[in-house]
Amino acid sequence: MTILLSTLNARYAHASLGLRYLLANMGDLRDDTRLQEFVIGTKTAEIVEKLLAHQPRVIGFGVYIWNVEETTKAVAMLKRVAPHVVIVLGGPEVSYEPGEQTIVQSADYLVTGWGDVTFPQLCRAIINGPKPLMKIHAGVQPPLAEIALPYALYTDEDIAHRTLYVEASRGCPFKCEFCLSALDKTAWPFELDGFLAELEALHARGARLFKFVDRTFNLNIKSSLKIMQFFLEKLAADPDDPVFAHFEVVPDHLPDALKEGIRKFPPGTLQFEIGIQSFNPDVQALVSRKQNNEKAAENIRWLCEHSNAHLHVDLIAGLPGEDVESFARGFDRLYALKPHEIQFGILKRLRGTPIIRHTETYHLVFDSNPPYTILATDRIDFATMQRLVRFARYWDLIANSGRFVHTLPLILRDSPFANFMALSDWIYAKTDATHRIALERLAALVAEWLGTQGADADTVTALLGSDYAGQAHKSHLKPKTQAHAKAEPAIPQRQARHLAVS
Repeated sequence: MTILLSTLNARYAHASLGLRYLLANMGDLRDDTRLQEFVIGTKTAEIVEKLLAHQPRVIGFGVYIWNVEETTKAVAMLKRVAPHVVIVLGGPEVSYEPGEQTIVQSADYLVTGWGDVTFPQLCRAIINGPKPLMKIHAGVQPPLAEIALPYALYTDEDIAHRTLYVEASRGCPFKCEFCLSALDKTAWPFELDGFLAELEALHARGARLFKFVDRTFNLNIKSSLKIMQFFLEKLAADPDDPVFAHFEVVPDHLPDALKEGIRKFPPGTLQFEIGIQSFNPDVQALVSRKQNNEKAAENIRWLCEHSNAHLHVDLIAGLPGEDVESFARGFDRLYALKPHEIQFGILKRLRGTPIIRHTETYHLVFDSNPPYTILATDRIDFATMQRLVRFARYWDLIANSGRFVHTLPLILRDSPFANFMALSDWIYAKTDATHRIALERLAALVAEWLGTQGADADTVTALLGSDYAGQAHKSHLKPKTQAHAKAEPAIPQRQARHLAVS
């Protein structure tokens, strides 16, 4: 009678919060339910073999944009070799437009939206009868107080080696049309004292790296301060054993009370993910994004100058109404604020998002295969969009990686976007590659390109030498493996590189 909960994570370090929520809420079926996670790239036959070794009656798959293709293959093979096993799907990728998807056609049932209550109910009907007649079941959204929290289900192995995802709230009040959260009515907070008690228990077990998946951590400042105070108390209790917390924040909402709390965090303990997406007010209006650009820029500048927070700031290329020149101006404006990382994203058409309403007007052309990346618009043709895709990849390798922090200003000079685009085009022409470029080769390419731009060879050698020398003492600091064992700080590797030169 075993029920299996399974998904393919993007990498091993990711632990599925969604599956653990389902397991925590299985009620009387919990003792018969097992968790079986895989990583994308695992052979389909290996996945199927390991799943069937449990002799399951039901398998529930969490389906996401990054794993839908491989999960589709696994479901198809399961139905060929074990047709008696009931397959139930759930997750954002299959919650919208299910009629178009092969994986939904192959499966027995689908739970759309929230699965915390509906999936266990469906399993009871499958096992005990009467057999459900409807294939698609709309997930019931219960009050958050009725949902059992899943954090005790993180294993010691998870705590030792994986990022722990947590959420103090679900949903988002904003309506940005490129985001699935645009379909939410609001943001719903979990009861805060109970949530903090769960964090306390994780910390006592040795957890030191916490990634909040809340869309708007700083929406309710009173709650934000209480959560930050939790981490500050842990830092004060043992400064030699710091925690690392990651929050996604609204860029134009940083009141003084929150700034005072942020100031107290020492280096290497706090990261903010900040979505700017576009600085063009006409584009923002088109995609229903409300943002005070001046306030957002002011807040990012303040965070860079007056806090120790590591800043990861997002821009999206390919939004309707934005051309390359507009995007370049926004990129240069953001770079001038000096965040540690600029995440250069390419627009994707997530299933169910309202962005699709602009398709005809702005001639949006999306890839029909996951992750449904924008290929062209009326303002950016396909060839130019491909140049932007390569820019994003090389920017991640050179700028965001923290491996070229001394050399980067010489590359970008007074026109960051234009100069890096020139470097990007040159590297691609030279290598015909955007992946599997070894660090030594990348450094040599950067040096060669700077030479073509008239840079002094001795200066280039000295800057690259400084960057290489800086790599020697930067280690990947890992979280604790036991509650009573001393460990190095839990700061991730890339942030450690930026910290070493800040």
